[in-house]
Amino acid sequence: MHKMPEQILLGHGSGGRLSQDLIKNIMLPAFQNQALAEMHDGARLTINGTKLAFTTDSYVVKPRFFPGGNIGKLAVCGTVNDLAVCGAQPLYLSAGFILEEGLSMAEFRQIVASMAEMAAAAGVEIVTGDTKVVEKGAVDGIYINTAGVGAMLPGVQIAANRVKPGQDIIVSGFLGDHAIAVMSERHGLTLPAQIVSDCAPLNKLIQKLLTEVPEIAMLRDPTRGGLATTLNEIAVDAGVGVMLDENLIPVRPEVQAVCALLGFDSLYLANEGKVIVFVEKELSEKVLTIMHQTETAGAACVVGTVTEKMSGQVVLKTKIGGLRLLDMLSGEQLPRIC
Repeated sequence: MHKMPEQILLGHGSGGRLSQDLIKNIMLPAFQNQALAEMHDGARLTINGTKLAFTTDSYVVKPRFFPGGNIGKLAVCGTVNDLAVCGAQPLYLSAGFILEEGLSMAEFRQIVASMAEMAAAAGVEIVTGDTKVVEKGAVDGIYINTAGVGAMLPGVQIAANRVKPGQDIIVSGFLGDHAIAVMSERHGLTLPAQIVSDCAPLNKLIQKLLTEVPEIAMLRDPTRGGLATTLNEIAVDAGVGVMLDENLIPVRPEVQAVCALLGFDSLYLANEGKVIVFVEKELSEKVLTIMHQTETAGAACVVGTVTEKMSGQVVLKTKIGGLRLLDMLSGEQLPRIC
């Protein structure tokens, strides 16, 4: 067992091993309760017989504008998607802004307009919020916190304990686009026009999936830490192994080329418009048919299976036929990516 550092590091925000340490060693013991212990993307609650999902997230992405989106679009889509993968229909959001003195009013209007546009696209309303302004240099222009409430869909049970050996693992499309789009803007790189953030609300797609295939066992959106980190979390929580096939994993050649050039691993890159689905093999084709009918999931495919071997681990069958253990990253490939 490794020793926790004495100070907060950038890696504590990565969604990887350091993030897990922070949550399990400090936050869970302090705030322990049944809803929090599920460790999903949101809490599932029952209030006077009504089943709700509740989530919150904060956005500090640098730069604030990037190919395919901006911090406002990201904030709404991220919170909507966290509710959706809990098995809920998102309904209402809050928006809290921490603004740096000197931020351009025109830029702030553009960010707010993007939030309004994405809320309308997702069918949710931003109904409350807060604004604070801090001295120049105290934050990087603007940070946004959003919280969301949704109604649980009837008959849906999304939980790690429903992930079983033999199930297929499906991803809804190309991985790594968001992280590479943000990184290219951050470092002034020129990339092909098709490399833009995948940031998008997925609630309508997910609601259709859960309505037509309520047997789906588990859903997650592979944001910070990417596919590999998300699958590691699920494998540990479910007590199963995961076997991926590198030949099946959809990554654009341009994204893979940037990863090779700069030493990134596409399996750990953040995504903001993708969903992972765990489902019985006999239902995979039905799930894929639904996904392929949508713009956001036209490249959906099976990328691996759940196995009873290698409990708590994720293994990749490489293109040359070898096996590679995909562990959780300890640090951060790309900080402030969302």
